[in-house]
Amino acid sequence: MLVDVMTSALRAHGGRIAVADRRTRLGYAELDRVSGEQANVVRALLPGVDRPRVGIQAGNSAAYVVAYVALLKAGCVPFLIDRVSGPRETAAVQGDCGLDLLVHEEETPVPAHGTRCGHLGPLLVSRFTSLEERPELHEETEVCRFTSGSTGRPSCIEFRGRAVHRAAANWAEGTGLTGGDTILCFAALSNGLAFNTSLLSAFLVGAPLHLASGLPTAGAVSRTLAASGATRLVGFPALYESLVRRPADRQLFARLRMAVSSAAPLDPGTKREFTERTGVPLHNYFGVAEAGPLTFAADPTTTPGLGRPLPGVVLRAGTAGAPGVVEVHSESMGTRYLNVPGLLESRTGQDGYYRTGDIGYLAEESLVLTGRTSQVINIGGRKVDATEVTEVLRSAEGVRDAVVLEVTDRHGASALAAVVAADPGLDPAGPRKHLAASLAPYKTPSLMRIVPEIPRGSAGKPATALLRSLFDVSEETE
Repeated sequence: MLVDVMTSALRAHGGRIAVADRRTRLGYAELDRVSGEQANVVRALLPGVDRPRVGIQAGNSAAYVVAYVALLKAGCVPFLIDRVSGPRETAAVQGDCGLDLLVHEEETPVPAHGTRCGHLGPLLVSRFTSLEERPELHEETEVCRFTSGSTGRPSCIEFRGRAVHRAAANWAEGTGLTGGDTILCFAALSNGLAFNTSLLSAFLVGAPLHLASGLPTAGAVSRTLAASGATRLVGFPALYESLVRRPADRQLFARLRMAVSSAAPLDPGTKREFTERTGVPLHNYFGVAEAGPLTFAADPTTTPGLGRPLPGVVLRAGTAGAPGVVEVHSESMGTRYLNVPGLLESRTGQDGYYRTGDIGYLAEESLVLTGRTSQVINIGGRKVDATEVTEVLRSAEGVRDAVVLEVTDRHGASALAAVVAADPGLDPAGPRKHLAASLAPYKTPSLMRIVPEIPRGSAGKPATALLRSLFDVSEETE
């Protein structure tokens, strides 16, 4: 069981620092003790409930880690929810998955049917009325995480404890993580980038984990780097983009041996400039929510693509001349989607290989990606590459950012839509004319919304559900 692995790790490293944030620092023994006390609080809130389902929706903090370990000790199944999810999304998760409790921050927009019932340290706890019917958890599920569904509704991935353990252990082994490292993590713990590289993996080897939250501005990152003495930096592309926009003080990066980025495309120029300025290799983390961490490049400056498979991972793909769908078999595979029965199984072959949405090939055993299968939208029998349309749209005058997606129009038919980040006065005719000059007419979105900024989750990915909601009243923007 995962709780046994976690508890053994905490007790193996004694008085060493386990987790720290801006205000709190806990040693391994103290984390073990405090999480045990909070486990008793959770048990008292849910007497007699078998395998309670408890969501955690909060920013990075030592309190988050304490609560997570406490839930495992209390026999609960933690559901790790993106902190930036709105009440509508959280209500959908609660309804789909049958959550009993939600551990959250004061400012978290808890669904209206949640009732405050206690606290775990500085975090609050709200209770939901038990549902008469809720999907049955797999008998071996110990943790649940979420990925964006094809309709924008979060899909809940069930994980065995062994899968979570192997994801952390294989990452530590494959990347050379040791107790002599110190990890500084800006990525949200609900996201696979942080969950797989920075949580249990740190505890397995006895490394201190420093957690940061808030906007990863260059100043904030620099100050936290200096205070933590980190040897590993984990964050989303926005962090590295921020750092290369200001002059680099190499002394700040003197102890740093590795930087890791993922979850959204990292511009090659940003990657190159960061390494040139700091002398620190910047690694593209490649993983799949359903299968865990997959590859690692020991030297990202010379290795083609995203690196070789990590321990416990086998990849299949096409060739350089004929790229194909990337298929993966790993020791960290999810079991199924709790709220979308049969979907994960349909994407997994009889031989146990999961078919990802990526297209690529292997070069010198390293994975090179060339595209995505899931970006193809079928509109009236015509195939539209959403990535292609997005790239052209982003180059239009006045457009700061854009997302292209499929929605349902007022007639109930599939329609190509675009959400464009621009000043309010932008005339949609301009971007449309720009598209028409480069692409076939059927690739111009029939629906368009102008917004100040594209809403994105903590991982930097577009908030698909919120974007789709902009078209709930499907009126074409002229």
